[in-house]
Amino acid sequence: MTNPLFYAKIILFGEYGMIEDSQGLVVPYSFYKGTLKFSDLSSEFELKSNRHLQKYSDFLAALDLSDDFQLDIERFKNDITSGLFFDSNIPQGYGVGSSGALVAAIFEKYALNKLDPEQISKDNLKKLKTVFGEMESYFHGKSSGMDPLICYMNLPILIENKENLDRVSIPDGEQGKGAIFLIDSGITGETGPMIQIFFEKMKTEGFRKTLKEEFIRYNNACIESFLKKDMNPFFRNLKKLSHWAYEHFRPMIPESIFNIWKKGLDSNAYYLKLCGSGGGGYILGFTKDYAKAEKMLDGFQKEVIYRF
Repeated sequence: MTNPLFYAKIILFGEYGMIEDSQGLVVPYSFYKGTLKFSDLSSEFELKSNRHLQKYSDFLAALDLSDDFQLDIERFKNDITSGLFFDSNIPQGYGVGSSGALVAAIFEKYALNKLDPEQISKDNLKKLKTVFGEMESYFHGKSSGMDPLICYMNLPILIENKENLDRVSIPDGEQGKGAIFLIDSGITGETGPMIQIFFEKMKTEGFRKTLKEEFIRYNNACIESFLKKDMNPFFRNLKKLSHWAYEHFRPMIPESIFNIWKKGLDSNAYYLKLCGSGGGGYILGFTKDYAKAEKMLDGFQKEVIYRF
């Protein structure tokens, strides 16, 4: 029996804002995926992954998870001894949930109480997010649990606020001129240091005020209009959101992206925003005319993730 695949995730909206109770919209991205497998560990990649799982199993063994979400750590450790590794093409440090997919895969395989993602109640969704946050804290120091939850559910999730989240349908993609796409910044980012910068910024009253009064307002308006497929207000608020990030998230924007970020704002041909915590990895792009944006972004590696 083959183990299930766990896909990457993309935070379309809500990066950083979710820490301060903004809405968030997160979607699975099936281009990248990972699954647990057994092998003789003859390749360096497999051996490295297996050793990584060994260390991680010690961390999980010491975790005090609630009774409903206990893991069979003994079976996990035995499997690691038998050559278990995580076979994944999800790039690390790119903001697409490499550790989230691993956490989801381990939970699915070793949870003592099996859950059906289709049947999980809203209340259990919240509890599961907390459990995943504890499990993923090994990788980032602090985790909301959102990434593993998306990877586990394999469905778009709308985060309404810190307390509430639910499954949501996003409009069906169609072959229009518009697109949401990823740009490769060419460098990997580290979540920990970027989050540290954000919390430092949060110590100043001016930043806290503009985050709450501007960023969160534009962010939530983008989500609302995107889910309604109301593209004029969507792009209006998206421009404000992109401009706000250019002004206030400067340390999180990779240097290679500065000029094209500004070029998008000045030309209105496309708008950019962070994908995850920034610092490297992917940047998200949105455009009404992908052919035009693609020409303007010549030289950058791009991947279309949604057409409209």
